[in-house]
Amino acid sequence: MKIKHLIIVFFLLGTSFSFAQSTKDEETVLQLSKDKWQWMADKNIDKLKDLFDAKAKFVHMSGTWKTDEELEIIKTGSIWYKEAQVHDTAIEISGETAIVWNRITLIAMVRGTEAKTEFTVTEVYQKQKKDWKMLALTFSSVRDTHQIKK
Repeated sequence: MKIKHLIIVFFLLGTSFSFAQSTKDEETVLQLSKDKWQWMADKNIDKLKDLFDAKAKFVHMSGTWKTDEELEIIKTGSIWYKEAQVHDTAIEISGETAIVWNRITLIAMVRGTEAKTEFTVTEVYQKQKKDWKMLALTFSSVRDTHQIKK
């Protein structure tokens, strides 16, 4: 009988540690996602370069490109992400992969013209050693009534 109780105690401890780690990872990734919008607005290439995996892909309304191209676009102001108003967020973590969905209103300067667009943005992150790196960022145009199911 004592072995049975001991097994249950170890199971509960393991489950609570796993939950605590998952919650910590969720908080970390959500903060990175939030910080990313500010870094993009500030054209902070150094911070973004640390966040973006070298092989990351970025899908926009006008095309798809890789990390170096995205950083150059931000640096030159070809697209200036002036402000991302985040209305709704959801996250799911599976192993070392996190997916974040943000419903945003993006105010941006695109080739000299200001645009205000509703998007759901899908971000994919991977834990590499102790750091989370963004592998993909995809903008999907949506109505302002769009909601992310959690």
